[in-house]
Amino acid sequence: MKFSQALAEASPFRAREFIAGKNAVTLATDLLALDQAALSAAFRRSPMKRAKLAGLKRNAAAVFENVS
Repeated sequence: MKFSQALAEASPFRAREFIAGKNAVTLATDLLALDQAALSAAFRRSPMKRAKLAGLKRNAAAVFENVS
């Protein structure tokens, strides 16, 4: 992209370790295996928690429906 820039190591906009470098199927598999404590730890101080665990699992299941 013309105006893209690499993010600094300490950037608040970098991908979380839980998400970084995963494709959709791998991420969906990991999300389905989460419990509430793991969700809170992985997405601490993140708006991802707004979707709630049930919503993230529902969306992860939709990934598998769309991939097959």
